[in-house]
Amino acid sequence: PSPSSCQPNGASEAALRCEIEELKRKDLALDQEIAQLLSEGYSLEELEKHISLLHEYNEIKDAGQMLLGKLAVIRGVTTKQLYPEYDLELSD
Repeated sequence: PSPSSCQPNGASEAALRCEIEELKRKDLALDQEIAQLLSEGYSLEELEKHISLLHEYNEIKDAGQMLLGKLAVIRGVTTKQLYPEYDLELSD
């Protein structure tokens, strides 16, 4: 089944099998990407450090988004309206 045909509908066995297949495809794609990066000269330790830093970045970004959301509620504006005030780009 293609990813678009994997629309889980509860915990049915077919939906779970479809989800497992999708996860297997993602795992294979990630393995291939890691192999490519290793062939380009990156070390496994370097890749693990980058992954760790990306996790940390995402956690900090999530906290910032949460704070912006709370501030937007307090001010009665949208989060988007706060971005210029803090020199943020919408892609941030």
